[in-house]
Amino acid sequence: MKQSEINNLSAAELQQRLSELKRRYSELKTAHTISPIENPLQIRTIRREVARVATEITKRELQ
Repeated sequence: MKQSEINNLSAAELQQRLSELKRRYSELKTAHTISPIENPLQIRTIRREVARVATEITKRELQ
């Protein structure tokens, strides 16, 4: 998800997206711990997406 797409989401949608991404991140980490996943770069991609969404939420709270 690009930053421009994140900027267009409402606060409620951002919170929903953040919880969904965190759930997917934890599932991937667990799956990778048990047996190596096919594309381990997915973990990094989702972790960065979580950071982008969380940053946007914080930025909106401070405004």
